[in-house]
Amino acid sequence: MKEIKDLKLKEMSKVLELAPEEIISEIKSSEKKMFELNMKLQVNELKQTHLLKALRRYIARLKTVAVNKGVNIC
Repeated sequence: MKEIKDLKLKEMSKVLELAPEEIISEIKSSEKKMFELNMKLQVNELKQTHLLKALRRYIARLKTVAVNKGVNIC
């Protein structure tokens, strides 16, 4: 699971402590990483496809926390 640690995903307890601005920036940076991984997948450079699933779930967790805190993420 070293590859997932390379994504630098925060633990849920740390995410819950983030300020609204930090949550938004974390969502944006994670979505950018997701885009980069998808591009690598399309050109057959991505060998660890499980990273896509982990990152997708992480983004969903971030968005859930944002909604619970009343942050407008649009």
